[in-house]
Amino acid sequence: MAEGGFPPGFLWGAATAAYQIEGAVDEGGRGESIWDRFSHTPGKTRDGDTGDVACDHYHRYRDDVRIMRELGLAAYRFSVAWPRIFPEGRGRPNPDGVAFYERLLDELEKAGIQPVVTLYHWDLPQALQDRGGWPHRDTAYRFADYAAWMFERLGDRVPYWITHNEPFVVSILGHVTGEHAPGLNDPAAGFRTAHHLLLSHGLAVQAFREGGRRKGRIGITLNLSPVHPASGSPEDEAAARRVDGLINRWFLDPLFRGAYPEDMVEHFGRLIPLPEASEDDMRLISQDVDFLGVNYYSRQVVRHDPGELFLQMRQIDGPGPKTEMGWEVYPAGLGEILRRLHEAYTKAPLFVTENGAAYPDTVSPDGAVHDPDRIAYLRDHLLELSRVIAGGVPVQGYFLWSLMDNFEWAHGYSKRFGILYVDYPTQRRIWKDSAYWYRRVIEANAVVE
Repeated sequence: MAEGGFPPGFLWGAATAAYQIEGAVDEGGRGESIWDRFSHTPGKTRDGDTGDVACDHYHRYRDDVRIMRELGLAAYRFSVAWPRIFPEGRGRPNPDGVAFYERLLDELEKAGIQPVVTLYHWDLPQALQDRGGWPHRDTAYRFADYAAWMFERLGDRVPYWITHNEPFVVSILGHVTGEHAPGLNDPAAGFRTAHHLLLSHGLAVQAFREGGRRKGRIGITLNLSPVHPASGSPEDEAAARRVDGLINRWFLDPLFRGAYPEDMVEHFGRLIPLPEASEDDMRLISQDVDFLGVNYYSRQVVRHDPGELFLQMRQIDGPGPKTEMGWEVYPAGLGEILRRLHEAYTKAPLFVTENGAAYPDTVSPDGAVHDPDRIAYLRDHLLELSRVIAGGVPVQGYFLWSLMDNFEWAHGYSKRFGILYVDYPTQRRIWKDSAYWYRRVIEANAVVE
């Protein structure tokens, strides 16, 4: 394989998430989600932004799929809004919600684009939150019911299923720091959430396997980052080990080794009550998956800080250039993570299910959106990915984040990750230079200048 090239059949795609693009939050029988409640709570999001309209994809999906076809995408990763299917989180399914996703699948099929469906991308039905949410074990079983119903209804049309997107973010940012919905500041609840998310993943995989011979494949997506010490001091190295234990190993170890990392159980157990992890739970969690999805954006650089209670560390800036999110551009980290996964955790196929960057894009007087920094970011990460694959790591696809600018959670509409610029007042989609560049990459099956 030539430098910068990719193997035949490599799956090129782009990714989105339901609450970030769909809008139509009170149409088609959709129920309220925790992100509806959170974003409508004053002070929780930038400028009070909400996903009420977002990119209006609910109404514009046909045009969006047409653009995907023009881009040359082979696959499209999107999430199903649980409250569109089960407005109360359980009970009878909502036929209008199901019909929307069936129409979307119809359009993708006509365009020759494979759907990659994420079952949970953070929009828990508010009705389940009112009953205890993810810290309550019953929510894991309600998710399994929802997943099983989706497999039965759409299983013959979906070649790839992802149970959860980034359980670290849901558990820690949603339940410990409170930056994301449901906005809790309860570390014990955060660790119960992490366990119940992993348990619900295992229950969903079990339901998928028990559904008979299915043509599809099932996996999970984790956000993973290399964690580097700020210096070679034993204190900084120990701090990096702890951060790695929370971000990476707390999720990888139960999934692929059937147990939480002992050093972190000891560390966190001194601070908070941890959930019971029974042998039965761990057997469910550690079932074989058909693939692992990896979301990668940057690395973490940390220094020992005894004044910080939870991990005794503080994050510092790396020396590289930063995206508008303040994240260091560090392409080597993608290779570091993928090699580590293959060597230490799983021989299953890997997919990069998110990778991209936010920059302060504007429409130029010529009507175009010139985003050379994004192109450079993507080019350097894809070159690293090509090297990883040439070295024997079985990465089978890449999904750029994101197809279009969207509601960026607590940042509202202030950050633009898309290769399509969205003019929110008119909902016009404008191809950025990066979109044209990505189309040429897909056509060449190789990194291009």
